[in-house]
Amino acid sequence: MQSINDRIRIVLEYSGKSKTAFGESLNVSQQYISKLVRTGNPSELLIDDICEKYHIRKEWLLNGTGNMEQPMDRQDEIARLATDLFKGESGSFKERLILALARLDEKDWEVLEKIANELAKEKD
Repeated sequence: MQSINDRIRIVLEYSGKSKTAFGESLNVSQQYISKLVRTGNPSELLIDDICEKYHIRKEWLLNGTGNMEQPMDRQDEIARLATDLFKGESGSFKERLILALARLDEKDWEVLEKIANELAKEKD
């Protein structure tokens, strides 16, 4: 049976980050992360932070039951998409597109929806 320190190690690997970067994302030191991976015993606040920042189910992290990943809601998916898009080059097409979409008013959205519906019809 896995211990909480084993599951923290799994989350660390899942994150793809170094212990230093993982610790920084949680406002703790690399040394603290190393200690957690060896011995466990995280604070309740750190458990909550890990679950929130890495979309991990708290029940899984605490007890090892159920699935590890917490499904993202639409707002989380949109936030992740926006973050990923802005990691690219400044002034990239993706960045310009998102900024243009952000400036649309309700009438513009209606026009865009109509165009999208027409494109979908042509594809069928």
